[in-house]
Amino acid sequence: MVFCSSTATPPLSQIQTFLRMGAGREVSISLDGVRDKNLMQLKKLNIALFPVRYNDKYYADALASGEFTKLAYYSDICVGAIACRLEKKEGGGQVRVYIMTLGVLAPYRGLGIGTRLLNHVLDLCSKQNISEVYLHVQTNNEDAINFYKKFGFEITETIQNYYTNITPPDCYVLTRHTSPSPTKK
Repeated sequence: MVFCSSTATPPLSQIQTFLRMGAGREVSISLDGVRDKNLMQLKKLNIALFPVRYNDKYYADALASGEFTKLAYYSDICVGAIACRLEKKEGGGQVRVYIMTLGVLAPYRGLGIGTRLLNHVLDLCSKQNISEVYLHVQTNNEDAINFYKKFGFEITETIQNYYTNITPPDCYVLTRHTSPSPTKK
């Protein structure tokens, strides 16, 4: 049963019942790449999770990032995603990762799904010697700010009026610098 592939989202009570039924059992969390075939799942999650509507460039960047964009499944139910964009740093040609979105449907938060998605991207960065990951977070989103700080992200900038049509319009830039993996000789 995959909720994200249908046009209707099940009632919250149905999702919560499913979660209670799963208590005491091992439930698998799996990640899958985003492709043209399942791009609609990412679009539906974004509509459910974020107050912003994303344009075609967002989805093109997500697809182009390859393994850096993933859907998360909780017992075959699409419940979360991380979407990244790979960017060339100014001057040096080094790549950095911009986390465009990371979200998990509310009934599935606290189960380690967001952690699994973020760790996947951080592990890829380490393996590919990418030393910088950054993102924007609305200044009043304390849950997200605290979540990212647990992974070594720091507030590096405040941008006034970054968002349009949402309040507050200001955001923080959170950045994590990592050291490249030691090279084998």
